[in-house]
Amino acid sequence: MASIPKASIKRFVKRHFGANITDEGADEIVKILEEKAKDISKHAVENAKREMRGKVTRKDVMRYVVGDDE
Repeated sequence: MASIPKASIKRFVKRHFGANITDEGADEIVKILEEKAKDISKHAVENAKREMRGKVTRKDVMRYVVGDDE
């Protein structure tokens, strides 16, 4: 499975919040983000299948965000 680079998280935190983050802190954020991405992807794939499409669209992802479970 692909992994979000720890360095990307460190840069993000520094750029947006002006703070440094430890390796362990960045690892924890990576773990949380990957788990959430898995949930979102699963939901989006189920929406696409329900609409008989082989591709996930922005609409499928946004349905997760707004909680639209038809």
